[in-house]
Amino acid sequence: MRKHLAVIGLLWMSAVIAAAQGQPAVAPAGSVSRTTKAINYHLRGDAVTIGLHGTDLLASASGEAKVEGKKSSIEIDAKFDNLDDPTRFGLEYLTYVLWAVSPEGRAVNLGELVLDHRSSHVKAITDLQTFGMIVTAEPYFAVNQPGNVVVMENTMPVGARQENIDAKYELLARGTYSSTQTHIENAIFGIDPKTPRALFEARNAVRIAHNAAADRYASSIMAKADQQLTSAEKSYAQKQGRSAVETAAREAVETAEEARVMAVKKKAEEDAAAAAAAREAQAKAQADAEAKRRAEAEAARADAEAARSSAEAARTSAETARAQAQAAQAEAERMKAEAEKAKQEADTARAAAEAQQKALAVEADKARKAAEESERLRQQAEKDKTDLRARLLAQLNTILSTRDTARGLIANMSDVLFKTGSFELLGGARERLAKVSGIVLAYPGLHLDVEGHTDSVGSDDYNLTLSQKRAQAVRDYLVQQGIPENSIASRGLGKAGPVASNDTPEGRQQNRRVELVLSGEAIGVTDTAYAPPQK
Repeated sequence: MRKHLAVIGLLWMSAVIAAAQGQPAVAPAGSVSRTTKAINYHLRGDAVTIGLHGTDLLASASGEAKVEGKKSSIEIDAKFDNLDDPTRFGLEYLTYVLWAVSPEGRAVNLGELVLDHRSSHVKAITDLQTFGMIVTAEPYFAVNQPGNVVVMENTMPVGARQENIDAKYELLARGTYSSTQTHIENAIFGIDPKTPRALFEARNAVRIAHNAAADRYASSIMAKADQQLTSAEKSYAQKQGRSAVETAAREAVETAEEARVMAVKKKAEEDAAAAAAAREAQAKAQADAEAKRRAEAEAARADAEAARSSAEAARTSAETARAQAQAAQAEAERMKAEAEKAKQEADTARAAAEAQQKALAVEADKARKAAEESERLRQQAEKDKTDLRARLLAQLNTILSTRDTARGLIANMSDVLFKTGSFELLGGARERLAKVSGIVLAYPGLHLDVEGHTDSVGSDDYNLTLSQKRAQAVRDYLVQQGIPENSIASRGLGKAGPVASNDTPEGRQQNRRVELVLSGEAIGVTDTAYAPPQK
């Protein structure tokens, strides 16, 4: 518990420091506010029992908390009854969390409500002196900000000195931890009562961290979380005991939450930096335009001065001519008038040319920006496909050996997943295919080709028929798992596509396989035509 509180404290302090430095906060957009009553326990000086009652979401719930002030902290001993399983609010909700909320809206995670039948007992310590208490349903225990599924709130004891404090705090809206492309039910494959709930929370936390782009912004921490989850899954598969599984799973949850918070913070910082750069570029463009306008105005003033000088010379010449002869004076006046007219025409032509030049500059700038935006969108689309393809490859490799090829992602099923000489799927094959279907369904638009292969033992007709039936059996099972029929095809290739020599038992075993070829525009693969391996 102390380790858990320390992690939550560090995450909260990081958010405070970021806000003080003008950096983006880690709370996602779409949060909502809620108000609860807070009590000043520092003023009481003795232990007090606080009731907790269920909200409209869980009206049957009840509880009480004994709160006692110590020298530098407040100790809380809380008990809860009549709690329903949190999955009633949605499969993404796997546990309950008790929170202390200060009058300033700071929410501190006091601990997880681990259900024993429908009851729970939580002991916690906080440095807050004035706070209210709430209970929320959450995807895992290590969250650092409460969601909006508030199921319990504290009540005010008779005679409590609350100083009329209303603690208003931010809640994460539903959907904050979900993804537009990955449904939570596909990540946990339903709730199995025999599996420790902590393992489901670990899967939830790691999936949510991946959706928050922790692979990119907190890669080392995310890799550690993946490794810890793998260790927990291994402990569970090897039946090492519930305590060992839960310990490993909780470590994965805490590490995944740390990676998620860091990723959200860094993403916000990156967005802010990009916005600042855009503002700086805009300001520079405006300054350049203003400098150009001033230069053009200065040139116009110089032209005017030159014209005035020419006019003065003309007038002097005219006066001299008038002194020499009356006839020459009349001619000079006429020439002067023509000079003025020519100057006006020149000024008009120059103004028209300048206006046309400015208009052309504006159009050229618009065309350049449009081209840059088009290129940016194209590059982003290519990056999205690459990222999706890499993520899909990593997920498939946790189930089947998968490689990235020009045809798409190819997952290999060895023949040990079938009965010998048969196309009947064994239990292990069905389990792996169920997991594969869960992953494929999370990525709409994918196409799946199921290809059966055999070794060279036996006749060509026998091998071709066996490979076709094995491929068809895999396709039928995947369709049963919910994959649309029009997005999956199967074919048998017999012994035509060996990947190893058929002269050894090992080589023949490698050749007896079923390959799942995933393609589609979403991962940048549109042509999946089969080409035999090069010998």
